[in-house]
Amino acid sequence: MLTHIILTVADVGRSLAFYDAALQPLGIRYFLPYKGVGGEPDLYGFGDGQRAFFWLRQGNPAPGSIHWGLRAESRDKVREFFQAALSAGAKESIAPRIRREYSADYYAAEVIDPDGYSFEVVHRNQ
Repeated sequence: MLTHIILTVADVGRSLAFYDAALQPLGIRYFLPYKGVGGEPDLYGFGDGQRAFFWLRQGNPAPGSIHWGLRAESRDKVREFFQAALSAGAKESIAPRIRREYSADYYAAEVIDPDGYSFEVVHRNQ
């Protein structure tokens, strides 16, 4: 089970604003700044307000090296995410739709963030 992910971004301020807007429909928000100590980088944590699982850090992005996905509680939330992400500056990759190549209930949307990372939000009935 995945517990966290750290994404390296070129401009933390830009990415904080982007992800705060794009992830809002999923109930995920920025709430936990971590000041790096002992050579560790500063990190910026997103989650439910109790636990952070998605972190940003300043650096040189490598968008071809990662693709990640988040679960949505409904198809409506997938669509809300997609619109929020586009409004916040994402590029469309795959509009919300059933992805039968994965399964009959795999409903997802995929966007490209400001650093070129591909990520999707998925709703499944299971």
